[in-house]
Amino acid sequence: MAATLTDRVFFKGGRFEFSLNPGPFNVKEHVLITIFASSGAGNPYAIHIVMLGFGWAGIFRRYLVEPAAMWWPQNLVQVSLFRALHEKERRVKAGLTRNQFFLVAFICSFAYYVFPGYLISMLTSISWLCWVFPNSVIAQQLGSGLHGLGIGAVGLDWSSISSYIGSPLASPWFATVNIAIGFVMITYVLTPFIYSFNFFKAKIFPIFSDDLFTITGQQYNISGIIDSNFHIDLEAYEQEGRLYLSSFFVMTYAVSFACLTATVVHVLLFHGRELWQQSKSVFQKKHMDVHTRLMRKYKQVPEWWFTCILLTNIAATIFVCEYYKAQLQLPWWGVLLACGIAFFFTLPIGIITATTNQTPGLNVITEYIIGYLYPGYPVANMCFKVYGYISMKQGLLFLQDFKLGHYMKIPPRSMFMAQVVGSLLSALVHLGTAWWLMSTVPNICDRALLSPASPWTCPGDHVFYDASVIWGLIGPQRIFGNLGYYSAINWFFLAGAIVPLLVWLAHKAFPSQHWIKLISAPVILGGVINMPPATAVNYTSWIIIAFLSGFIAFRYYRNWWSRYNYVLSGSLDAGLAFMGVLLYLCIDMEHISLNWWGNKPDGCPLASCPTAKGIIVEGCPVF
Repeated sequence: MAATLTDRVFFKGGRFEFSLNPGPFNVKEHVLITIFASSGAGNPYAIHIVMLGFGWAGIFRRYLVEPAAMWWPQNLVQVSLFRALHEKERRVKAGLTRNQFFLVAFICSFAYYVFPGYLISMLTSISWLCWVFPNSVIAQQLGSGLHGLGIGAVGLDWSSISSYIGSPLASPWFATVNIAIGFVMITYVLTPFIYSFNFFKAKIFPIFSDDLFTITGQQYNISGIIDSNFHIDLEAYEQEGRLYLSSFFVMTYAVSFACLTATVVHVLLFHGRELWQQSKSVFQKKHMDVHTRLMRKYKQVPEWWFTCILLTNIAATIFVCEYYKAQLQLPWWGVLLACGIAFFFTLPIGIITATTNQTPGLNVITEYIIGYLYPGYPVANMCFKVYGYISMKQGLLFLQDFKLGHYMKIPPRSMFMAQVVGSLLSALVHLGTAWWLMSTVPNICDRALLSPASPWTCPGDHVFYDASVIWGLIGPQRIFGNLGYYSAINWFFLAGAIVPLLVWLAHKAFPSQHWIKLISAPVILGGVINMPPATAVNYTSWIIIAFLSGFIAFRYYRNWWSRYNYVLSGSLDAGLAFMGVLLYLCIDMEHISLNWWGNKPDGCPLASCPTAKGIIVEGCPVF
């Protein structure tokens, strides 16, 4: 475009002077375009809360962007990619430039994804243990990568590897170790222990499932306990009986409780002094790293810009919730409480994200709080979760972009404009795309009517729906409270607070052992925070690649790692994205499917079967 567009200056000498071609295309323009395109594009639960998250980002940028210790590992992938595309470099002997390497890896990724994306979808989860023991329920429970514990299961699909935990090539090695410890502890120790000793009647249900069950092992009839106003029908609920969860689903909620308290205690113990010092030096120019000093040369964005956006969105949210109270169910005080939770947790969770590339979730605690305060209203529970959790999550995505602009020296006011306009456009695109898909994809999100290999089974939305039933419709009092069957897991709140304290005491007792400080209780306990909808194979494959990159390549092939590692991550993402769009346009929109054994899920049909005596489930043996 720089070579072909006219360089004519319009309104020359006037206030609105501009040119379509101000000069050669440079890396700063490229970064700004990327941020513009990606702002608000992080799969939000609700499109309009992206600007609410923008307000949180503006408030905490001085704590989570300017300090050098807040390095945001995921940004290193993009920084390396921009450098590869724009910096001129000589080709190393018997090697490739980073630009050439990106193109080769991009083409390979693009060409390869046609196999797991269409031709051989079984590559998403290769569960060989199920092939060895085709008639064993126990073996398939252990070996299934999609419906079991994933022992030995591996995925050869980059989309399934990087979709839930982020790129394994961008994960710091110490964070990878923490995640692996948490995954092994929850998946291969606690869950089998609970299942083996039949705690919470675990053997009546699958060992890994996000479905909701009755005492007979059948799926719970949710529609039978909802009245016409989407409120619980207590008489129908008494007739239907208590709701039960799979053993892994129970452990997911347990570690979510622990992760919440661990995050707060960990940040206070390990980062409290830094935060206090940062608070005192907010308006001083000392203790600034080189990036911050260079960024100070630009005209800054006033704090009140962000504050106005935040207050305007809070006011608009309260108005909408009050005006449509019959539909949304959430009262005005619920909006303010959700915003208070987001404000309180953005800083501690932001510190964890900025240093480990992992984000502990607020979804469970928001559901828990509003479920106790306002039980029986599932839509109100979902709205509260959106305003309390997703606004914070969106804020962290904006902060990550702030740090990218910080690294690449993007003028703050240009960044502000790109993010605001990009977020508004993305909200409209999300809305239009959602309506289009719901009107053009038959049986979208209906797992009963879709093939397991279909891309439209919506696993994340099913978990969201289940949560609205557990925490909103029935309520935590009847499930996790003194009236509930799972009240014992509330002790995990206390356990989560104790674990980082033990790590901190060990660090103080043995200060020369620097590895102790690298133990992150929130990351360990949040190791399975995305399961479900993530499955075991997503984690096993992620850990293997993160080990090959963060340990093997970093330690033994340092030159290759420093030159190509982050470029490889970007190229794999890009190739996958282009082929994914192409497959959708050429195949999915035409409803073309390929039905053969290579497109079966993972060959483990018995993994979802119960093992309790006398429980009868269709397609399963009776013990």
